[in-house]
Amino acid sequence: MNKIATLTLVTAMGLGLAACGETRNERALSGGLIGAGAGAVVGSAVSGGRASGALVGGALGAAGGAVVGANTRPERRSREVCYGTNRYGERYRVPCRY
Repeated sequence: MNKIATLTLVTAMGLGLAACGETRNERALSGGLIGAGAGAVVGSAVSGGRASGALVGGALGAAGGAVVGANTRPERRSREVCYGTNRYGERYRVPCRY
């Protein structure tokens, strides 16, 4: 029962932090950290508390979390308009980048 409670707590904390990060690098870092923590807990629980299971689980979780975090992005704001300026000082609309 203690393992289930720990796993539930780690998962809840990870989901709470999943939205952290404005830029792609920040999301990759937070995803990697969340994945490493969750992977270490799951790897340790699956291997019967051995450190090697926690290390392997943490490494796989960090890699997976970094990939997922880097490839997600916040939804664009539909009303936001971005402008660029040409060499004559004239403004024109451009796609917004985040």
